[in-house]
Amino acid sequence: MSDAVRKRVGEPAELVAQQQDRRTAATQERLRHLLTLTGEKRALVIGTGAGAFAIALAPLVREVIGVDTVPELLEEGRKRAPANVELVEADATALPYGPSSFDLVCTARTLHHLPRPELVLAEMNRLLRPGGTMLVADQLAPVDSLAAIELNRFERARDPSTTRILADVDLRGLFDANSLVLRHAEIISARSATSNATSIWPAATATSASPPGRWRPTTRAPRSAGTSSANPASKNP
Repeated sequence: MSDAVRKRVGEPAELVAQQQDRRTAATQERLRHLLTLTGEKRALVIGTGAGAFAIALAPLVREVIGVDTVPELLEEGRKRAPANVELVEADATALPYGPSSFDLVCTARTLHHLPRPELVLAEMNRLLRPGGTMLVADQLAPVDSLAAIELNRFERARDPSTTRILADVDLRGLFDANSLVLRHAEIISARSATSNATSIWPAATATSASPPGRWRPTTRAPRSAGTSSANPASKNP
């Protein structure tokens, strides 16, 4: 993330944190739907921002570490975080944790802000223990390449920190490159208003487990309008 974009994101940190707080209950309900958690897992959240996702996850796991590069957002998050949440300033492509350190690794609404999402996903996979779960949630670009170009142009104009919104096939390719096998996929319609139209852009949720090999997707029909997409993934022992 450039210094200019980091400054723009950091300045309204308190407002961002307040907005995220309002989504906490809905996020926690969605996590209960997507994941089977016993309260004993150690979790990592990439691109945690002001910590809303990590805070929503906290009652469901033993420990959560959230990482981000914007210190202002992290500071706001620390004011709200419970005792089992630690928020750390760190580079998501080179995190200071050993291999197989986490039972659950997550990133939500973050990949489209990253210049090299493939490096971040590879780092998440390095940190995920065999048999663990990876959850990836983000907006999806349309399959049509011209529509995808138009969406990305609009989103970059609206939010300069946007690099590229990936299509479903791109996310599946990243999972495949990391030997993750898709277990669950969920599509949620998300509205994006342009200056002259309102379009429906898809969003997705998926779960996977890895040995190297084939996809075994389970895709559900869209359930409701929303603004996020998710892809959970897991590694087999």
